[in-house]
Amino acid sequence: MPCTLLPPAASSATPATDPTKGATKIDKVHGRLSGLKVGQVKRLGNLYRRRVPPAAALTHDLARALTELSVDIGRGVSVLIDRRGRVVTVAVGDAADTPLPPPSGEATSRLYGLRLAHVHLKPTGLSGDDLTMLFLHRLDAVVAIEARPDGLPGRAHLAQVAPPTSQEEDWIVDAPMEVRELERLDFGERLRALEEEMARGVRARDVSRSSAERAVLVGLESGEGLLEAESRLEELAELVRSAGGTVAWSSLQQRSRADTKTLIGRGKLNELVSKAYHEDADLLVFDRELSPAQAREIESLTRLKVLDRTQVILDIFAQNARGREAQVQVELAQLHYQLPRLAGRGRAMSRLGGGIGTRGPGETKLEVDRRRIRDRIAVLERAVDEISQRRSETRKSRTAASTPVIALVGYTNAGKSTLFNALAKSDAVSRNKLFATLRPTTREGWLPGLGEYGARVLYTDTVGFIRDLPEELVNAFRATLEELNDADLLLHVVDAASAGVPERVDAVQRILDALGLEPPRRVVLNKADVADAEVLAGLQERYRAVAVSARSGSGLDDLKAALAAALQGPRRTPSGPEHAGAFDPAPAARSE
Repeated sequence: MPCTLLPPAASSATPATDPTKGATKIDKVHGRLSGLKVGQVKRLGNLYRRRVPPAAALTHDLARALTELSVDIGRGVSVLIDRRGRVVTVAVGDAADTPLPPPSGEATSRLYGLRLAHVHLKPTGLSGDDLTMLFLHRLDAVVAIEARPDGLPGRAHLAQVAPPTSQEEDWIVDAPMEVRELERLDFGERLRALEEEMARGVRARDVSRSSAERAVLVGLESGEGLLEAESRLEELAELVRSAGGTVAWSSLQQRSRADTKTLIGRGKLNELVSKAYHEDADLLVFDRELSPAQAREIESLTRLKVLDRTQVILDIFAQNARGREAQVQVELAQLHYQLPRLAGRGRAMSRLGGGIGTRGPGETKLEVDRRRIRDRIAVLERAVDEISQRRSETRKSRTAASTPVIALVGYTNAGKSTLFNALAKSDAVSRNKLFATLRPTTREGWLPGLGEYGARVLYTDTVGFIRDLPEELVNAFRATLEELNDADLLLHVVDAASAGVPERVDAVQRILDALGLEPPRRVVLNKADVADAEVLAGLQERYRAVAVSARSGSGLDDLKAALAAALQGPRRTPSGPEHAGAFDPAPAARSE
């Protein structure tokens, strides 16, 4: 059956003595108790003394006690029964008003170890709340009992979670039956069979799947355009893969505006929980930055680990941080992000959780108090200032030597490091992953056009940019980015083979503008050997750029000639985004 889950309502837990003053203490009754009489509350508390044979889903006696109480108080009554047949929770109201105790360690991997028996005052069968409670919490079963007007139990409805191998169903619902039939049903055997099937599925997945976390990606389109939203979702998939995860499923939700509590709405969230269950995914990743309240709400509703785009980016930076400078700056960015999110993040921010989003300081500093976090931030900011000062001294020595500096900038994974290696004949780390370069690297190179026998030039490889680069990272890497301002030329490397080139170029230009960088900018189109020829020609004309392949070496001589001309000739300040970063014509062409 299709997944049509409804969101569970928030449950309240109130002592049984709340409706009456001075009543003797009895077992706690949860839910909607206002207006109930002392005797009614006491009868509800007495349900804790009931026992059910472990092999039975429910007994007729307990069902009758539930329906009589429901008719008497005019409200539904629910009980949770453990596998020993003990009533562990009594609640008044809908199924969602029944709070669940923490699951045992054994139950969390398969089923919860509890079954819910709930009374409906009208013959409506299993409700959306019943099935939501069953599926989201992996209950052993849900039993809905129809109450007759005389207080006796009518038909019973039984549902259990479908094993994850069933790709079209979230639950299995039996045909309506009398409570006596339900009592004779060998529920214990059915439960064992279901758990065995689920265990087989887990073993099969463990054999077939890698150790990488499986993620369901969630995108939101709320007015920026479908193409832009799809592009962001594709980019999020790249980020997750670079972080070491596997994309199990992607979903794009279109809404006029974001939901303030859950970003995409509870109904859509429940659909994604169903998809995560059947795709064996344990992680929800959103393409927007979530507020602390949104992250807590989503995690409480889905019981999945929840991350946003910023956390994934920070995690990639933590993985790739090599050397003291990068590690200090990444740690500072992570702590700035985590400080307002320390309270109540649960599994996603637990230092014991492991996986994407918990590397670096996430494993050692999340559970210290805010004062110590702020103290650590102050120490790291002083360290960044020292890094900035050292880099400033290094830049002064370069300026004194009058050596031209060309800094490679651009979108992440555009091939900057590969081009850097080709130009400087270096061996800097070059990988087909996002943010492989964090620590700026400077190497010496030669441009034959700068003198009869060639002239010395310095190339600097820098961290890649991305649209909506987290502010924490921009601030933390200011010591690195300051170096760009002292370059003689910013070489904007563009991946000509990727989709959405203009949007990526604009994203980098916005970041450079926001940083107030003054050096002239020039665009070079990389990966020309795998780009579409027609698209490449259009980009060359649009940006007046040289096309190269850093991997094969084609076009490098033309690029070096253009760089030499740009360094020797007067600087142009083109107007308009279409020509921002265009190469100047060669001096001979200008003289004509």
